[in-house]
Amino acid sequence: MQSISVFEIIKVGIGPSSSHTMGPWNAAEMFLELIRRDYAIAKVKEVFVEFFGSLAKTGIGHGTDIAGMLGLSGENFITIDTNKINEKIEFIKNNNELNLGGEKKIPFVYGHHLILNKSKSLDFHPNGMIFKAVLEDGQVISQDYYSVGGGFVATQEDNSIENNCVRTLYPCHHGEDIKINVKKLGLSKISDLIFLNEESWRSREETEKQALYIWHHIKECIYKGVNKEGTLPGGLNVKRRAPEFNRRLLGEKIYKNIEEWYLMVSETERDFNQIMRWVSCFALAVNEENASFGRIITAPTNGASGVIPAVLSYAQLFTKSNTPEDAVRFLLVAGEIGTLFKKNATISAAMGGCQAEIGVSSAMAAAGLTEILGGTPGQVLMAAEIAMEHHLGLTCDPIAGLVQIPCIERNSMGAMKAITASQIALDSDPESAKVSLDEVIKSMWDTALSMSERFKETSEGGLAISVNVPEC
Repeated sequence: MQSISVFEIIKVGIGPSSSHTMGPWNAAEMFLELIRRDYAIAKVKEVFVEFFGSLAKTGIGHGTDIAGMLGLSGENFITIDTNKINEKIEFIKNNNELNLGGEKKIPFVYGHHLILNKSKSLDFHPNGMIFKAVLEDGQVISQDYYSVGGGFVATQEDNSIENNCVRTLYPCHHGEDIKINVKKLGLSKISDLIFLNEESWRSREETEKQALYIWHHIKECIYKGVNKEGTLPGGLNVKRRAPEFNRRLLGEKIYKNIEEWYLMVSETERDFNQIMRWVSCFALAVNEENASFGRIITAPTNGASGVIPAVLSYAQLFTKSNTPEDAVRFLLVAGEIGTLFKKNATISAAMGGCQAEIGVSSAMAAAGLTEILGGTPGQVLMAAEIAMEHHLGLTCDPIAGLVQIPCIERNSMGAMKAITASQIALDSDPESAKVSLDEVIKSMWDTALSMSERFKETSEGGLAISVNVPEC
């Protein structure tokens, strides 16, 4: 088993879904690379993409079709101006034309060149898609891709996860590996072990810089979310609530920029109710941005992108563990816990339901928080176990296939559970724990395998079919 960098788990992304938006977008870019490597964009006459299974069933609500078109156009979700996405898509649809790879304009008719096949699933994974290119000489290029969660993409022949991995000096594929390596090296913090392993990809200074880059984007995303009024796209008419939460909590205070806002938040009343309301506000802000194709941090998925920002912001604004170094160590530990779930279970809601998204992110956040609040390595792993234990069996049932109801509120709940799990672990002796992190990960995977397909990001079960209201 190869190692995964924490920055493959926590990274800059774009809403609304890592598996249904970022994955197909990455797959489109991979298909362009295949054409460029073996043929040439200039030789392409037509291109087709067909989405299957979960990608098709919730494709419109998750922006899968949009991701496919923009990816084939050579756009990058990290650099694209998110305010111009609708404009670019309307141009393709209205003109029946796509600028393939940004190099050659070809005919592209939505519904003909791009198909959402809801009646069929590919065997390899529920999130399957096939890209085809017809060359000027009639030759056909075809490649299947599978979005396996967190933006990762696989084919039946190869796996992009493995392409991004190396073997670290102290491999940590299970929670028990972390305990053994920490003890062997005489370390008091799990983050010190992760610093050592991340040197397989980059220097310690570069790791710190990347973590702070992530923290910077988290703050920006929250700030945008609490200051953007309106209704979320998609037809459910869900009103953005973070701005209203923000106004109620700050009262009449006026701020001009992100620095002033963060300072004001840190100086607000610090009773339990107020702090918990802020945690909810942070999570709502991020996921309302995510629901509207905003730039967010995938951690480990987009549907769960609000949990870690909410808990890290809680630590930075309302605890004494509020230094840049604390933010770095939080993210390193959180990311490492995410790799354990990725390697031993799943972070794909199409494979495991929402326990694979909110559950995993809550476990990650609980571990990161416990690390910087002074928890022992055993307590850090215990916090992750507690958080995940109380998300087991959580289904993925987005109404209308949109990452809005119940997804947005679930991020607030996941953040609350993470903070609670951390506090329980800090007040407990991990040696007395009856359930280990590795056991709960196995249980989560067993649960995923037993779960009905209706509850795995298909919008065919749970709230997705029992709630018939236009607004929530």
